Amino acid sequence: MLRHIARLFTLFLALTTLPLAAGEDKAATVLVTGANRGIGLELARQLHSQGYAVIGTARKPAQASELQALDVRVEQLDVTDAASVAALAATLAEVPIDILVNNAGVGGQRVNQLAEIDFEQMAWTFEVNTYGPLRVTQALLPNLQAGEKKTVVQISSVMGSIAQNRGGYYSYRASKTALNQLNKSLSIELGRQGFTCVALHPGWVKTRLGGAQAQLEVKESVAGLVQVIDGLEPADNGRFIDFQGEEIPW
Repeated sequence: MLRHIARLFTLFLALTTLPLAAGEDKAATVLVTGANRGIGLELARQLHSQGYAVIGTARKPAQASELQALDVRVEQLDVTDAASVAALAATLAEVPIDILVNNAGVGGQRVNQLAEIDFEQMAWTFEVNTYGPLRVTQALLPNLQAGEKKTVVQISSVMGSIAQNRGGYYSYRASKTALNQLNKSLSIELGRQGFTCVALHPGWVKTRLGGAQAQLEVKESVAGLVQVIDGLEPADNGRFIDFQGEEIPW
């Protein structure tokens, strides 16, 4: 009798240590906008290397050779084009998305004097940095509701902080401040559905936008961003934090 019980126990241990069948251990899906270069490309690379199922978007996928080489799903998206956003939503209609990273952005007109502001360029900066993320989040909301993590990440900037405004960069600063405000509103509305919506500052990074004089290498910044994203909890909903998880004043 005891020998029979021992055999059953051994069989139980063997069964419980078998690898999961295909599809049972499904990777979380993350969509990164503006993934053809800079922070977006490195986010796609590092998230993919950590086992995420990555969807990277680019305005011109055929020219996004580095993104294509990552063996991730690549889709066309221009965040300023409502038709492009709608087409992406239609393509991904049956795809649950766990995490949306609204990364696509532009630096805008870099002027320090009121008299130098070009309002058409300022409007374009808002189209990309502010309306774009909101447009994409709205279109992909059904996908996010179907996902398990229900996380929306806005790649913002400390330059959107009113408390730390040192002047200049009218368009960029204002577009990121507005993005932070929109994220806060999203966090209140979607938080009721179990969402976590955050605005993340990647640091001053050596990209085409940040310039060669920036303090951080792309890999260092993104490693921090990925760690923060991995560790997000419902209590983080509505926060404005940097790539090290430190709070940034509004």
